Amino acid sequence: MDRRQPPPTAEGWYALHDLRTVDWDAWRGANEATRERAVAEGRAYLEAAEAVADADAGASTTYGVLGHKADLLLVHLRPTMAHLDALERGFERTGLARFTDRASSYVSVTEVSGYTTPEAFEAGGIDAVEDAGLRNYLRTRLHPTIPDADFVSFYPMDKRRSDADNWYDLPFDERAEHLRSHGDIGRDYAGEVVQVITGSIGFDDWEWGVTLFSDDATAFKRLLYEMRFDPSSSRYAEFGPFVVGRRLHPEALGTYLAGEPLGEAAEDAGAGKGEGVGEGAEPAGDEAAATDDDPGAGIREELAEQGVYAGQPHGEDVHALVLFAEGDPDDLLEAVEGLRANFDHYDSHEKTAVYADAAGTTTAVVSLWATARAAETAAGYLADLPGVVGRADEVGDGWGTMGLFYAVKPDHRDAFVETFADVGELLGGMDGHRETTLLANLEDENDFFIASRWDAREDALAFFRGDAFRDTVEWGREVLAGRPRHVFLA
Repeated sequence: MDRRQPPPTAEGWYALHDLRTVDWDAWRGANEATRERAVAEGRAYLEAAEAVADADAGASTTYGVLGHKADLLLVHLRPTMAHLDALERGFERTGLARFTDRASSYVSVTEVSGYTTPEAFEAGGIDAVEDAGLRNYLRTRLHPTIPDADFVSFYPMDKRRSDADNWYDLPFDERAEHLRSHGDIGRDYAGEVVQVITGSIGFDDWEWGVTLFSDDATAFKRLLYEMRFDPSSSRYAEFGPFVVGRRLHPEALGTYLAGEPLGEAAEDAGAGKGEGVGEGAEPAGDEAAATDDDPGAGIREELAEQGVYAGQPHGEDVHALVLFAEGDPDDLLEAVEGLRANFDHYDSHEKTAVYADAAGTTTAVVSLWATARAAETAAGYLADLPGVVGRADEVGDGWGTMGLFYAVKPDHRDAFVETFADVGELLGGMDGHRETTLLANLEDENDFFIASRWDAREDALAFFRGDAFRDTVEWGREVLAGRPRHVFLA
């Protein structure tokens, strides 16, 4: 008898997809006090779950389901099944539970298989994998971060076991090649779609669960349509029912149950994404435009008039991710090189480099991406690099600015450094200025990065609005190889 050896797997967090329908007749028939108590208890439950108040690790998110299959989708990832059991029963203790019925559920566990990553199952396991990028990727597969995406698509699937097309009768190498080809399609959608794949053999009716997250619902259709033409799907896959939903932040639960538009009812949820603010709403006036999501908005137009790009980490044509680190910059560069090799597979990746000041006291990793979603995904990997102490927008108090893309013409490098020293003396005498550091790319001495920190936003903007900065910009047109850009970090 020819018995095939199954590839090894490693398991991470257990997953529960909890689908609930709302008894709308009962909800409408309840008195106002009962509904208010149900919303308050339901909201408290969802907020605690998404804060992972019940465990040391994990993730949770909530979606309002479109169509007839359910009304609510609660997704939980936790270290043990006991955590999932407690979350299930915890929901039943809320006043909201009496107005819901369970439409369906799915139990599974995150996993890494030996098809494409055999090194993860050698001595030492994942922690011993030499390639830093691969090591971080595998850790993310086992302990994923659920993105705060606008839409979700969930479906279960099997590998076909018919006589003509039996996945499990294929040789290992052929199965591995199918999965590599299938994965290449998914990688083309990096930055658009985040996927969490969980195994459910022995746990549920299907073999795997696939959860996709995106800010563009049509990305699900485009991705899966393309995958349908890959043999891994067309010949060897069976799919269960699909569920699609729209992000429901806990604070908007009352708005959702009241049947009001989630994008317009501000009184239930306050201001901000997912909190009921009007989708087209914008603060009025220059100063009002500076929000937590766009801390540099009040100055961007002024800098643009000077020919200076003034983007921010959340948009325009680049998303900049900056992390400070301690230790030997060369050791950090070696780790970054391994991670960058994986980043370069994605069209959304523009650049990842290590910068250090002349004294070697300040080191930073700068990673540039075409989309905010891709950058946030990369952040999980970058945070695990050796010596990283945190993101620039999270390290220290005050207000920070990051000057990027200072590519200097080689013949003018020394002049640029000298001029920076002169500007540094000027900054040292300004109210609210704390420090400004010039860092150079370890792999390109003509590529510079400037980091500044101020007591407050207005202290920094006073400099950017001043004649000294304008004069520096004018001088820079002669020595810089490209357009300077500036990124504001709160």
